Amino acid sequence: MDELEYLPATLDALSRQETTFPVEVYVCVNQPDIYWDVPSKESICQHNQQLLAYLRNYAFLTLHVLDYASRGCGWQGKKHGVGFARKVLFERIMEEADPDDIIVSLDADTYLKPRYLQSIAENFVARPGMTAVAVPYYHEVNPSDEVQTRAMLRYEIYMRNYAVNLLKINSPYGFTALGSAIAMRVEALRKIGNITPLQSGEDFYLVQKFCKMGGLSLFNTECVYPAGRYSDRVPFGTGPAMKQGANGVWDSYPIYHHRIFEPVQEAYHRLRELYEDRISLTDNDFLLFLQKDTGKQDIWADIRRNVSDFNHFVKAFHQKADGLRILQYARAKYKQHPVKEEITINDNLRLWIPEKIPSWFTSSRPLAEYSVEQLNALRNLLFEVEQTLRLSYH
Repeated sequence: MDELEYLPATLDALSRQETTFPVEVYVCVNQPDIYWDVPSKESICQHNQQLLAYLRNYAFLTLHVLDYASRGCGWQGKKHGVGFARKVLFERIMEEADPDDIIVSLDADTYLKPRYLQSIAENFVARPGMTAVAVPYYHEVNPSDEVQTRAMLRYEIYMRNYAVNLLKINSPYGFTALGSAIAMRVEALRKIGNITPLQSGEDFYLVQKFCKMGGLSLFNTECVYPAGRYSDRVPFGTGPAMKQGANGVWDSYPIYHHRIFEPVQEAYHRLRELYEDRISLTDNDFLLFLQKDTGKQDIWADIRRNVSDFNHFVKAFHQKADGLRILQYARAKYKQHPVKEEITINDNLRLWIPEKIPSWFTSSRPLAEYSVEQLNALRNLLFEVEQTLRLSYH
């Protein structure tokens, strides 16, 4: 939607892919149909029509264009947004693709290096049991806009810090879900029932479904490079977070201290006791949180009765204590006991990579006081740690 400025560059990157596998590109140009009658949305309507004309004349790819933008073709009522765009794209692909074909999900403003698609295909060929991959990502820096760049780097530091915390405790949900950084087998997408078409967060729930099904990978030899830019077209995510962050508001995206995740790790280690009903829920804060969150008197008794052995109990536990519950727990704990981000980052880095902490870093300076170059260096440190952990995931 309204991507006339960005999509041509993404298509150009796709046309330069060096791959031995056949590639077909599906594009969904979309908007709510009511936009045609809203004066303030006139530019979006016109830009979408210009983009459709551009796509009809594009000759460098095998291109399939889904027109959900022309008058009478747009979204109706509450059914609109990025989640529905992905849903109709995936539905069309599943109608035409073979079960072993690979769907590579991108956003319209994504940069790819020439071997990106080849690396995805080789990844799936090398791992027959892999159902999907949450691809490593790296937002590009915009040197012409320092405020935007700082916001992007701060948001990426938040995401990488959260992912590393989960990966360090061997959580099954140590993924980062970006709509522009997911690839999946067609057959696997069919099995999970396609994507849930939400206004925001549809990528998170999609990857979580693959995680629960099994066969999710976090590693790929090539990264994807999403654009870090402002946006208010979705309720939450990179664009809205950056927009808030540019104004100094990061309340919804705190840097979580590693101690928050220790009760989660302890719960993982005590699953045998939980299975054998030898642990009081008050002994573990995360288990107690799960109990209160469900509102049931004993959520684990029902699970024990319905599983045949300990291994099935572990699987059922992780179905219940999923990525959403862990995030909710982290938010609740942070709200109860917030720690300054500069102290948190200092403590986390000293635990994870004490030998690589830069000489200029100190726990007494908030991130807002660091230069763009220093923020980028912190981002790169966390990227390095995360990549190492992604490689060993499952």
